[in-house]
Amino acid sequence: MDAKNPARYLVINPNTNRLTTERLQEVLQPKLPQNAELVFSTATFGASYIACEASHAVAAHACIGAWADHLHPSKQPLNGVLIGCFGDPGLFALREMSDCPVTGLAEASFIQAAVHGPFSIVTGGERWKPMLERLALSLGYGQHLRHIETVVPSGAELQANPQMAMECLQAACQKASKAGVQSIILGGAGLAGYAAQIQSLVALPIIDSATAGLEVLLNQQAPRTDVKANRSFANWTGMPEAIEALKIQ
Repeated sequence: MDAKNPARYLVINPNTNRLTTERLQEVLQPKLPQNAELVFSTATFGASYIACEASHAVAAHACIGAWADHLHPSKQPLNGVLIGCFGDPGLFALREMSDCPVTGLAEASFIQAAVHGPFSIVTGGERWKPMLERLALSLGYGQHLRHIETVVPSGAELQANPQMAMECLQAACQKASKAGVQSIILGGAGLAGYAAQIQSLVALPIIDSATAGLEVLLNQQAPRTDVKANRSFANWTGMPEAIEALKIQ
C-alpha cells in the first residue's frame, strides 16, 4: 500500500436508501488511514430498509451484484469488502466468491464485543431478533450473545429523527446493560455514529457496528490464498452480465 496504489475497500449498502450510504460515508471516511480509500455502493434493487427475512434474502443478491459491478468491467482489485448492514446479507457467498477479505457490520461487532465477554445488541426493527440470533450462532458467537433489545422504530426511522433516536437508544442501551453483559453493540448502518453520542450516558462500552466493520476489515489486509477464483460451483441462467462475467468456466 502506497500513495500511488492506495488500498481500496468496497463498502456495500445492501438497501436502496442512499441516505444510509451517506451516513456510512460520513462516519467512516474520517476514520480511514492514509493511503487507503473507500468506494461506496448502494443496492440498485431491493428494499429501502432491510427488516425481514425476505428483504434480507434479496439484499444478499444485491450485495453480490454490487460487488460484481465494481469488478466488471473495470477489474479494479479490492483489498476488502464491507457489507454495510447489521445482518450481513450475502456474507458467506461473497466470502466464497471473493479473493479479498469480506466482513459485515454484525460479524465485525461480534468480534470486537466478544473480546470483553458476553454482550447485548441494541437495534431497530422487531423482526431482527431471531435473524441476529441465528447469525450469531452461525458465526460462532451464540454463547456470547446474551440479550437483544429491539426498539420499535426501524433503523431508517431512527436515522430520520436524531432526537427521537438519541432518547430511544439511550433507554434501550441502559436496559440492555442489565443483562449480565460486558458490552453493548449498537447495530445498524443507519445508527452509525450514535454510539459515541450516548457512551457517556451508559456505563458499559458501546460498540458502533459501522466503526467496528471498518476496523476489523482494515486488520484483515492479507489477500486470500485459500481460493483460486472459484467464484461459481454451479451453472447459472439469466444472471446479470457483471455476475456472469465473474464465473469461472
